[in-house]
Amino acid sequence: MRVLKPIIFTAAAGIFLASCKTSVSTIPVPSGTDNVINIPAKKGALSENERQTWSHLDLLTDSIPGMSIDKAYQFIQNKKGVTVIVAIADSGVDVEHEDLKNVAWTNPNEIKGNNKDDDNNGFADDIHGWNFLGSKDGRIVNADQLELTRIVKNGMEKFGDKKASEIADADKAEFEQYLKLKEKYTKSVEAHKQELEGLKKTAERLNQLEQNFNDVKKFVGKEDITAEDLKSTKPNDPKLAAQIADVANILGRGMTEAGLLDYKKQLMDYKSGKERSKSYELDFNARQSLGDDLNDITDTDYGNNNVIGSKELESHGTHVAGIVAASRNNSRGVNGVANNVQILTVRVVPDGDEHDKDVALGIRYAVDNGAKVINTSFGKAYSPHKQWVYNAIKYAGEKDVLIVNAAGNDGNNIDEVRTYPNDSEDLINEISDNVLTIGAMSLNYNENLPASFSNYGKKNVDVFAPGVDIYATMPANKYAFNSGTSMAAPSAAGVAALVRSYYPQLSASQVKHILMNSGIAINFDVVKPGSQSREKPDGEKVPFSDLSVSGRVVNAYNALKMADRIVNGKK
Repeated sequence: MRVLKPIIFTAAAGIFLASCKTSVSTIPVPSGTDNVINIPAKKGALSENERQTWSHLDLLTDSIPGMSIDKAYQFIQNKKGVTVIVAIADSGVDVEHEDLKNVAWTNPNEIKGNNKDDDNNGFADDIHGWNFLGSKDGRIVNADQLELTRIVKNGMEKFGDKKASEIADADKAEFEQYLKLKEKYTKSVEAHKQELEGLKKTAERLNQLEQNFNDVKKFVGKEDITAEDLKSTKPNDPKLAAQIADVANILGRGMTEAGLLDYKKQLMDYKSGKERSKSYELDFNARQSLGDDLNDITDTDYGNNNVIGSKELESHGTHVAGIVAASRNNSRGVNGVANNVQILTVRVVPDGDEHDKDVALGIRYAVDNGAKVINTSFGKAYSPHKQWVYNAIKYAGEKDVLIVNAAGNDGNNIDEVRTYPNDSEDLINEISDNVLTIGAMSLNYNENLPASFSNYGKKNVDVFAPGVDIYATMPANKYAFNSGTSMAAPSAAGVAALVRSYYPQLSASQVKHILMNSGIAINFDVVKPGSQSREKPDGEKVPFSDLSVSGRVVNAYNALKMADRIVNGKK
């Protein structure tokens, strides 16, 4: 990948479907209050509205563990907020979308279309942000290699077919590392082929289910069938009887035909993207052909103002932006988490791994153009120029900017397995207290609360937020469900933007700790992400508190209450 692409290899219906500081900055943030709620999970199928809005719902009111967005707005209904700029560092955002065009940041000091840098910020015509995956002549990059591929390619160019005995002493350590990564690359290529085969089989199963539903509906004589409709159905045709049993099983597990069809579309889009992927192609050089030196952070004369990218090929950033700030209460599509927000687009992530240079410069661009929150829903396993990114994170911290970062979708403990970007060079000590790392949770208020794919870490994941089946904007005025820590991060970023809007006295560090300490504490055991397998389908149970620093899930109502108490001294 490496935008943290929507996750589609989840279990659905019982089938395994693979795929500057303020004056308040010295005021302490309260430690976590109890905020423990013990209620049964909602039973039965969700309505379509509940399914589309679950991440905004309230555990007490709706029995669904959302972020209590309606309660949050009730709390601030008589308060006036300030505008907060939220940067979406991602694959691009469709700023022409019906639900995003009114919240897109517009540079007030730039004259559109004159090809001049009117505000002297180094970027000509940056009306809605900047595209670091482009050239001055208007070209854009959509796809790129994985960082692993690039490292192996560089090793091949340097070492060729040399043996260890032919390597100079000064290069031996690098050579040994190259050999290890080359072996990993070879295995990854084979795994990629196997994934495509698995996706093919899953697609075949979904096609079968779709046909079964069609045949059963025709037999029953109803378009909307329920498990109850099928209990007394006894056809003479054995094939039809088997189809009815299959459909009844699916419906009995809480899945719907609409859900399966939506899943099928996601799967086919994902499979198509995998087939087009350039991630493992050693000779693919689209980004390298833009003219700048990727090994020189001072070479900044590149890029253009096409912040959308390609509507046909890219949707990730648009979905992320909608979760944060889709126009609220406009009778269209969805409501974003936050009002009073402008979305500044920083296009830095291709289909493949982002380059450290683009990420570092993108963060700095967002900071310099007024962002108070930056969402980074992307990640990779290797970072050759990680110090550039660390320096950019520190720069954001110095300018009081909060970075909300997706933990990643590999089901790994990132206290042990590195993923980039991060805020800890040694996996223990933070370089700056302005990065909030988010794990993904589902709507299941039980042992399946954490998303099965989410990365976790008692030291390096701060808090969890909704990240499974999140309904939000897609390019060309469309909407869809996606899953991933990519969706959890903007859920939290929207709450952070709310706090920064209504309590602007608070520093980035304070807002980070408010989201961590005000969340709902989960005091039961859950299935550890990544622990389920065909051999161990039930996975490994661990306390939820073992999965993050806070042991909590983000709650907007509680966050605003805590912020109000800090600023106004209320209890």
